[in-house]
Amino acid sequence: MIISTRGRYALRVMIDLSQQDPDSYTPLKEIAARQEISEKYLENILKSLVTQGFILGLRGKGGGYRLTKSPEEYTLASILHATEGSLAAVACLEDHAPECARAGQCPTRPIWEKLDNLIEDYLGSITLADFHEPAIPCKIEK
Repeated sequence: MIISTRGRYALRVMIDLSQQDPDSYTPLKEIAARQEISEKYLENILKSLVTQGFILGLRGKGGGYRLTKSPEEYTLASILHATEGSLAAVACLEDHAPECARAGQCPTRPIWEKLDNLIEDYLGSITLADFHEPAIPCKIEK
């Protein structure tokens, strides 16, 4: 699993929007400037997030983008699933992957399943609201 630039930028944009006035729309130009993302590339990401119901977009004067829910209701996992699809470490665990003929006898499958669960649990435990604190605590146990 490699998180694409699109996925990383989507997280940054969603964190940015979660830190703005929830009743106001934030212009694309402002988001692009703060996040140092080209407006054209950002527009494609925002369009996708609007289509999937993560944010609202309003055109014209006073327009821009805002979240559809409170920051506590968005997890990093949900945002990455929207932009990346599967977060599986190996192809055989991806959503809608054909059943592997070796699944029952594969010695490494349990490792990948556990890794997949750890990733899902970790990213699912972090919400946009967590970024409102001075620093997000590391939730990885050693």
